[in-house]
Amino acid sequence: MDQDQTKRLLKFTLNEKKIIKTLNLPDEIFLPLFFSIRFGGDWSVNKNSKNLMSVKEKLTHYDKDKKVGYTLEKIFLFVNPKLLSQEGKIYRMEKCSNNNERELVERPYNVSIDGEYILEATLDPKKKKIFLKTLKGPLTFSGPTAYGAAHELEHLDNGSIEGLPFWDFEYELI
Repeated sequence: MDQDQTKRLLKFTLNEKKIIKTLNLPDEIFLPLFFSIRFGGDWSVNKNSKNLMSVKEKLTHYDKDKKVGYTLEKIFLFVNPKLLSQEGKIYRMEKCSNNNERELVERPYNVSIDGEYILEATLDPKKKKIFLKTLKGPLTFSGPTAYGAAHELEHLDNGSIEGLPFWDFEYELI
């Protein structure tokens, strides 16, 4: 990392500290949010008797005439998330950082989740801004965001993900 990159990273990190102080919450609450912002994906952490979870929703805006667009990422941070309801069954392959291989899992298609505190961070690549706002729950998610939330809740509840390994599959030529 060169000197210019180091300066930009320091400035960004100081901005994170400033936001934490402004929101008047303990630093560790923001860990999953910062992981999602910096590394992508959904995250869950158990820290100081608090269950923390971030889930990401992607929204792409595309102008067909100009053939240009951008993808907003909405990251939802939950403190002590609680699953209120789930609906549907989706069978899918997932890879988790805790496991070496992908596994076949069952996830709900829709979930409703509440939490003691909910923060939405919207990453706008067009404006190069991260907009933050506090939300009141419960929130409802469908599709990939619901699968991600169910995955992270399973981590918080069980510590690991339970599924069938991909080697239970068989190849078949058609």
